[in-house]
Amino acid sequence: MVGTTLSVEEKKQIITRNLQETLGEDRLTKVLQERDLKIYWGTATTGKPHVAYFVPMSKIADFLKAGCEVTILFADLHAYLDNMKAPWTLLELRAQYYEHVIKAMLTSIGVPLDKLKFVKGSDYQLSKEYTLDVYKLSSLVTIHDAKKAGAEVVKQVEYPLLSGLLYPGLQGLDEEYLKVDAQFGGVDQRKIFTFAEKYLPQLGYEKRIHFMNPMVPGLAGGKMSSSEDDSKIDLLDSPANVKKKLKKAFCEPGNITDNGLLSFVKHVLFSLFKDDEGFEINRAPDNGGDVTFLKYEELEQYYAENKLHPGDLKASVEKYINRLLDPIRKTFETPELQKLTATAYPPPAKIKANAAPAAGAVVDEDAPHRLDIRVGKVIEVARHPDADTLYVLKIDLAEAQPRTIISGLVKFVTVEELDQRLVAVLCNLKPSKMRGILSEGMVLCTSNADHTVVEPIVVPAKAAAGSRLAFEGYSGTPDEQLNPKKKVWEKLSVDFKTNGDGVAVWKDNFLLTAEGEQLTSKLANCAIK
Repeated sequence: MVGTTLSVEEKKQIITRNLQETLGEDRLTKVLQERDLKIYWGTATTGKPHVAYFVPMSKIADFLKAGCEVTILFADLHAYLDNMKAPWTLLELRAQYYEHVIKAMLTSIGVPLDKLKFVKGSDYQLSKEYTLDVYKLSSLVTIHDAKKAGAEVVKQVEYPLLSGLLYPGLQGLDEEYLKVDAQFGGVDQRKIFTFAEKYLPQLGYEKRIHFMNPMVPGLAGGKMSSSEDDSKIDLLDSPANVKKKLKKAFCEPGNITDNGLLSFVKHVLFSLFKDDEGFEINRAPDNGGDVTFLKYEELEQYYAENKLHPGDLKASVEKYINRLLDPIRKTFETPELQKLTATAYPPPAKIKANAAPAAGAVVDEDAPHRLDIRVGKVIEVARHPDADTLYVLKIDLAEAQPRTIISGLVKFVTVEELDQRLVAVLCNLKPSKMRGILSEGMVLCTSNADHTVVEPIVVPAKAAAGSRLAFEGYSGTPDEQLNPKKKVWEKLSVDFKTNGDGVAVWKDNFLLTAEGEQLTSKLANCAIK
């Protein structure tokens, strides 16, 4: 079926399936009774797109099936306004990269590019008319409303730049200047969408329809993020890297609520399958043999009942991801696109000791992204047989086996307080024996100056065991193991502390969960070690 042969109800069903929320369903029905819907999806050209971008791409395929006119906006100015995530000098290069990679993604899933319109934000957002509307909007919008609208999207800092407050208004104005009926985005955009519904009519413009996709959990639990390397698979990752990242992915047996792999299967693969196509699991006969699921709900129930091992799910998802990525990798084999990738996303420049860095180079210094800090759950607490002040903890980090970690908390925290508690664990210290027992990490704690009060830093209850904790403003892959001779931890720990509000920071940069929540302590202005 194509859009022109579908009824209004059939079009509406395809447009809204798998969405988490729709604002303006009555207007949607009214437009569809008169003509095909005009819709846009925008993406700020910041970090490199990853496999989670297949979620909006597959939904765009739905819109086209329903006969919609679809515009894709490469929001280059938005990228700069969001706390300068994309430097001005890289805006044009990153916009070019996004255009090439997103077109390659759409081609990979069989979406005809001739039915799409591609627009770059700076092509119209610098016009006299648009700029005047920005000024008009700034005379109506309060700082409170601007901050609230961008809370889930724009990087939040204690002293925000004015540019981040402009961001929601520009996104609202885009609806009018792109002449669309509706805007599509993730559910994290909801506050910006309601902001647009409130303020566009005050400028004399129509209220638009808003479609929201659910947020897909990352591989480490929580949101899949461009700035969190372990949480996502890059579109140009090699098959070996895909295998490596999936092997480390958080995939708890029977867990169907915070499972990035199952979400990817639901929102991408099943939406792309043909009517007679299903999700195939290939396994040895003694492990249950091959099985095919024609409906996602059947797969979900099968996994919830622990009939499918996480390793078998990972192997099947790996096969389908590589099938999607192969055409993209092929497209980017050309020297032109390889050069574009390298210049749009230059790697950190390593410099020799005592050598001055080149102009504009990013120095590979000791920075907190090198620390592999993860959420752990204490599942067993015992006293060390040979040391009265030490606990032997078994901590679940969503790995194949719990880790054994020795902690000197006997004088400060009871067994009952530790048992089943969520803790922050530094996971990439070199394992070392403590009184004859190998310790495979360190539970991070706050301590007052005279060391009479010590407590593990408080991890938000929603955090998933095994998920990465990262410092605001720092992205990158942690060291596999910190080199003791380089004293990396010793150098970084000097600036690792709680601030005056008892929030964990490194040089005033918050330590955050994958969901963006802060870690805290009742001890303010104290060291964390």
